[in-house]
Amino acid sequence: MFTATLIATGRLTTQILHDALDRLDAAGCVPSGVGWLDDGDAADVHFDEAPDAARAVLEGAFERVDVVVQPMAGREKRLLVADMDSTMITVECIDELADYAGIKPEIAAITEAAMRGELDFAAALDARVALLKGLGADAIERCRVERVALMPGAETLVKTMRARGATAILVSGGFTAFAEPVGAAIGFNRVIANHLEIGDGQLRGTVTKPIVDSSTKERTLREARAELGLADAATLAVGDGANDLAMINIAGLGVAYHAKPIVAEAAAARVDHGDLTALLWAQGIARKDWVTE
Repeated sequence: MFTATLIATGRLTTQILHDALDRLDAAGCVPSGVGWLDDGDAADVHFDEAPDAARAVLEGAFERVDVVVQPMAGREKRLLVADMDSTMITVECIDELADYAGIKPEIAAITEAAMRGELDFAAALDARVALLKGLGADAIERCRVERVALMPGAETLVKTMRARGATAILVSGGFTAFAEPVGAAIGFNRVIANHLEIGDGQLRGTVTKPIVDSSTKERTLREARAELGLADAATLAVGDGANDLAMINIAGLGVAYHAKPIVAEAAAARVDHGDLTALLWAQGIARKDWVTE
């Protein structure tokens, strides 16, 4: 059996669910019923066949409704591997740090191209970091305090999953100076990120090699899955940029979160409208069971 979880906080109606059943029936998916997770917010529409057809007829069919299609069995995950910038936090840290050097537009343009998959990630990171050479190291802490905000739902997602026995790993192509405090604040078990090199109180314009990139994210998921003795289906990966695709593609549930087009098109699931708590509903976890403190 499969489920299509429909998510639209405060906007999900019985009419939308009836329409979803009709669409699944017309597509030959053999729908078998509906179950609310939280009234008006999220519900499961169950069906027996053709998950690809279900995605085709449901995704984008209802205004501002996210849809996650997956098998019912094993939908609650035991490993979360997550991107940081524009996923667990609301900004791209390197772009905000560049603002303190007066070159945000120049660096942000490179970041955007890299996240769209138009540039090699490692080369693009080296190029951007080189432009920051000479910036006072004190700008890092100022940037973290003044600019970095957690993505809505991030803490609830991680703390709820961990309370239910899951492991959570933050793997960022950004920098440890941001990722370590962010990971601690959200509740990740482990944080992996790049190290900005500093000398004489200034950024040297370099990062320690090897760079944390797409292959690092994929390898982290594979190694953690093996270490924990988990099946592929028990894993969840979430990110927004092209360097997240490798881990998204091998996860039991790979989610493109408010993602660049190349990621949204390739991922098995996408969240375009809701916050990160959508990933709890996708796992069948109702609000009454969320950890919010």
